[in-house]
Amino acid sequence: MATKTLTITEDAYDRLDALKEDKESFTEVIRRLTSKVHITDFAGILTDEETKKVKERIKHVREESTKRMKRTRDLLQ
Repeated sequence: MATKTLTITEDAYDRLDALKEDKESFTEVIRRLTSKVHITDFAGILTDEETKKVKERIKHVREESTKRMKRTRDLLQ
């Protein structure tokens, strides 16, 4: 396998080093941190009760956002 030498600052090295798990190489850390995550990877992680709370919160935030937009629109007219 070909290798490349990278120059990074000490603080970047320290951050990367802090993220290393036991016996993990820097290459493995970089691969782990830069792997793509798909939305489907999160399917099923919430309980039904957690899902209900999230949906209620989203509904509330959307309602409040709509109210703010209407107030702003009214002020600009």
